[in-house]
Amino acid sequence: MSTATIPRKSPVTSAAPARATTAKASMGTRTFNAIALVVLIVFAVIWLIPSLFALKTSLTDNGVAALGAREILKTWNPTLHSFSTLLGGSDIWNCYLASAITSVLTTVLTVVFASMAGFSLSRLNFRGSRAVLTMILLGIMIPAQVLIVPIFQELNAIGLLNTYWSVIFPQVPAVIAVFIFKQFFDGIPKDFEEAARIDGASVWKVYTRVVMPLSRPVIAAVTVLTFVGVWNNLLLPLYVLSNPGLMTIPVGLATTQGSYGLRYADIQAGALLAALPLIIIYLIFQRQIVEGVAGSGLKG
Repeated sequence: MSTATIPRKSPVTSAAPARATTAKASMGTRTFNAIALVVLIVFAVIWLIPSLFALKTSLTDNGVAALGAREILKTWNPTLHSFSTLLGGSDIWNCYLASAITSVLTTVLTVVFASMAGFSLSRLNFRGSRAVLTMILLGIMIPAQVLIVPIFQELNAIGLLNTYWSVIFPQVPAVIAVFIFKQFFDGIPKDFEEAARIDGASVWKVYTRVVMPLSRPVIAAVTVLTFVGVWNNLLLPLYVLSNPGLMTIPVGLATTQGSYGLRYADIQAGALLAALPLIIIYLIFQRQIVEGVAGSGLKG
């Protein structure tokens, strides 16, 4: 009795569709990467053109800059007169000092209190925690401009107007910072905390010695984002400060623009000097910013 031989597929034949699928996937990946690269280049050019024009204006004489963009682009006699004028005066150094003091203190206090709030919402099971989180998230929807008048009245009532604290205290309760910390803490495994609690660690020790050392990326991200936000804040210092010696960089630039009139080169030089510390910070901590934001769950 003869048995029929069942034909077997050749390994080469069965592997062909898999190779075709892999080739299509690889081609699709290369196409997507090429499109993404083109989009990034376009956005980089869009961002760089105004920045390069601002740099060109700052290196142009004020008389030529007042004639308009065409004369600015046609004239190629760079001068550092605007930078020397600004750096030679004392106002910009006072503005730098005021911005540094308010930005550093606000950033430190924000990181401390926002991380504590995020830890309590993430790890402590207390009644009403969801309601508290909902109220905190609703705070994101309130524009900061709406709160200027109430903040001004509160600061006036307690006698803090025209001080550094009037700029610092209103910016410490950063809702977005609390949310970022909370999301990051949710992603930390609880095994480390349970081991620490078995060893007799209190909640405070778990927060300071277990959770925070594991949160360096998000701490760096919140630190940089808060520092940049406080450094660039114009509205709050403009309302609560009247002493020229306490004015921050944005307020100083507004004053410079009003006093210099059409001296566009000086204005652009001041803007570049104001942005220089932020550019340096971003270049140093860009990896920490990406890791912190990605780990917090805010990635797209």
